[in-house]
Order: sequence, then C-alpha cells, then structure tokens
Amino acid sequence: MARGNLFVMTGASGVGKGTIRGRLLEYHRMYYSISMTTRPPRVGERNGVDYYFVSKPEFESKIAERGFLEHALYVDDYYGTPREPVEAALSRGQDVLLEIEVQGALQVAEAMPEAILVFIIPPSLSELRRRLLVRGTDSLEKIHKRLKRAEEEIRLAHKFKYVLVNDQLDKAVGEFASIIQAERLKFERMGEAIERSLQRDPLVEAECDELERRREG
Repeated sequence: MARGNLFVMTGASGVGKGTIRGRLLEYHRMYYSISMTTRPPRVGERNGVDYYFVSKPEFESKIAERGFLEHALYVDDYYGTPREPVEAALSRGQDVLLEIEVQGALQVAEAMPEAILVFIIPPSLSELRRRLLVRGTDSLEKIHKRLKRAEEEIRLAHKFKYVLVNDQLDKAVGEFASIIQAERLKFERMGEAIERSLQRDPLVEAECDELERRREG
C-alpha cells in the first residue's frame, strides 16, 4: 500500500485557514491531525475537535518526550502536532492534513521533505487587519503583534510549494482541492493503477472476442 500524502496548510493568524480546512474536509477523505495548543479556546471551539487545549507545563512535558512532529511558540502560546497519529495515518495509506503555524510548517518540511506545503496569504495586510478586528478575539496589542508577525511570515512564501490567496473563500477552497487532486495523480503515486491498467480480464476478453466474431460475421 502506498504511503499517504502529507498536506501542510499554513498562513498568518486570521487568514482563514480554519474555514478553508473545514470546507475541504466536507468533500475530501483525509485524516485531519488535531494540533495541541496552550492558548485558550475561542468561542465555539471544542477540545479534541478544533485543538487539544493544554497547559504550558503539559505541553513542555510532551516536548521533552519528543512527542511532537513539530512545535512552535507563536505570540506567547505554544502550538504543536502530536507525532504518533500522523505517522500511523500515513502508514495506513491515508492522506493527512495539518493546519499549523508557519514555524511549525518549516519544521515539518525539514523532518519530512515529502510534505506538501501550502501557504495561505491574505489579499493585503489591511484586509488581514480588518478580519482580525472583526473577529474580536484578541486585544489591540495582540492584533498588532499578529500583523507584524504576518508581514514577516509572508516574506517566507518562497519556501513553500504552493501559495493561495484567500480573497474569495470558494475560489481558495477550489484551488486547494485542485492541489490535493494533482498530488494524488502524480506518476509515483499511480503505480497500482498503472499495473491494473496492464491486466487483462478473462470475462471482458471473452466479450471482446464475441464482438469481434460478430463484426467479422
């Protein structure tokens, strides 16, 4: 069985990663790896669904145990991807989707060069600022920190395989879906299908023989 694809989606806070991820998982069968974080839940977020919400001591203990595929400190909070469930899903041949911070995505790229990195960017920093203000979950000081960090991160876009602009949600979701499909159809992942295409089915061959006899007759 072919090993699954590892898709890594990242981008600045407020760019719409979670919304794109939710739409993708409605239509594509993938294993979504739930990240762990020390930040408090936002309104509507659920533990074990959106994130695993833990304390800083718990998170740091897991770091010491080498239990993360990647981890990063982002605007005073830790984020990380538990290693074991990702490796297990890939080994089962499942495609895996990670939605993580930029630092973490670059760590995954170093640890797993086969990872497919997709960077989501806003139409502009002004639009990102507007989205963060409308979201209303952060203090103005924290929004300013996020915007400064976003500018630094966007300048790292050249390190990613794909870059999507989230200016229109349907368009961004469709483009991400196209990336998933294209990666699944690469030659190196189509070995089993190629082998099957070279096989002959006795029942179909018998039907073809009969069709040939009718044409000759």
